[in-house]
Amino acid sequence: MAHKHQSLSTLPNRHLFIDMIEVVGSSHPYFSLMLVDVMRFSDVSSAFDYKAGDDILLQIVNRIHIIFGEDLILGRISGDIFGLVFEGRLTESEMQAKFQCLVEHFKTPLYTNDTAFIADFNVGIASRTRRSVTATKIISLAEAALKQAKNNQHQNCSFVNDNENSVTGRGLALKADLTRAMKNDELELYFQPKVNLVTTEIIGAECLLRWNHPLDGVLFPGTLIEAAESYNMMNELGHWTILHAFKRVRCLNKKGINITVSINLSPSQLYDSGLPRLLSDLLQEYEIQANMIELELTEDVVLSNSLMVKRQLDEIRAMGVKISMDDFGKGYSNLSFIRDLHLSAIKIDKTFVMDLEENPVNKAIVKATKLICDAKNAEVVAEGIETVQQLNILKDINILSGQGFLFSPAVKFDSFVALCETGNFKQLLADKVRSAAS
Repeated sequence: MAHKHQSLSTLPNRHLFIDMIEVVGSSHPYFSLMLVDVMRFSDVSSAFDYKAGDDILLQIVNRIHIIFGEDLILGRISGDIFGLVFEGRLTESEMQAKFQCLVEHFKTPLYTNDTAFIADFNVGIASRTRRSVTATKIISLAEAALKQAKNNQHQNCSFVNDNENSVTGRGLALKADLTRAMKNDELELYFQPKVNLVTTEIIGAECLLRWNHPLDGVLFPGTLIEAAESYNMMNELGHWTILHAFKRVRCLNKKGINITVSINLSPSQLYDSGLPRLLSDLLQEYEIQANMIELELTEDVVLSNSLMVKRQLDEIRAMGVKISMDDFGKGYSNLSFIRDLHLSAIKIDKTFVMDLEENPVNKAIVKATKLICDAKNAEVVAEGIETVQQLNILKDINILSGQGFLFSPAVKFDSFVALCETGNFKQLLADKVRSAAS
């Protein structure tokens, strides 16, 4: 049998593969997505070179076509991860059988440079059993299943389907709360200034969601966000946040306040294929320059290997919107990923700033982050600045931007405008220094 692929370049890349999945989703009510991660592939690259690695991957691709057929929809998600789409309604046992077939077939070794390589795999599988579930949701589920398979020591294959968890009474109450809050304008954006640490001028702001609860007053909307994530309403809540942030930026521009406003995005929003179009439409409707909008993503999202996230970020960055990483250092930062990312800013997590005076390791971490950002031509922003001592240490390290209670907490929009019109925080800092001395 002739090889289907003579080169890896003929495989659909992650962008094209997502498009192919969406086409399948629109024309077939049921399908399954299998993500195949080649285990220990780095051994080949380390022992030989990238050409040997490509040769092994090409052999794997062509064997997969032998196993499942020439017409199989197959794409390359990343270096050593492939995606396979199976049309039709397949049960978990049927998909597990396909996994077993894959494993059995690859017990026969592959060869490169006269050296044998036995391929083994981590596999995540997601099946669509309901027409109402989007193709991007299936991608998200398959990636979650693959992550679970990697974390499981005894089983290299994990299967999920799109059945929703049962809705508890508490869940129904949260969902009702969220629906009412959005309908009755109970949600509000607060703004925390981002400050030039040398001049103390306001150079930007982070907008943060607050919930004006009819009984409990102003609340952090943690439970609402939890409900939105659990009951597939995060895109709706995220849409509300983005829309109102754009409206506020337009108001600032009309007042002559031209600063960058940061909006926090949840992971699920990056699985909304309509997000880039929404941003593009709002930029045009409100006549806002793209570089005045910054999307803040948590470290784990930015560093994820998600095919959907990467495509969305590429599209958003191409239109000129800034992308920043929030809470840097809070998770498990992968420096090789950071090297390859195109970021406008990295925000140092406040836990490293708050102990800056007492902990020399924290100071070293801040310095290292500054070096990384300088090399990437990205801004470094310090979060959680609360004391003049912390401010002075950051300035000594040449950190030029930051935010924190030393300057201002997040405040209502009108109060934020008043802060901007004041010009800077020099008088406030002078008062705090005098108060600390007395």
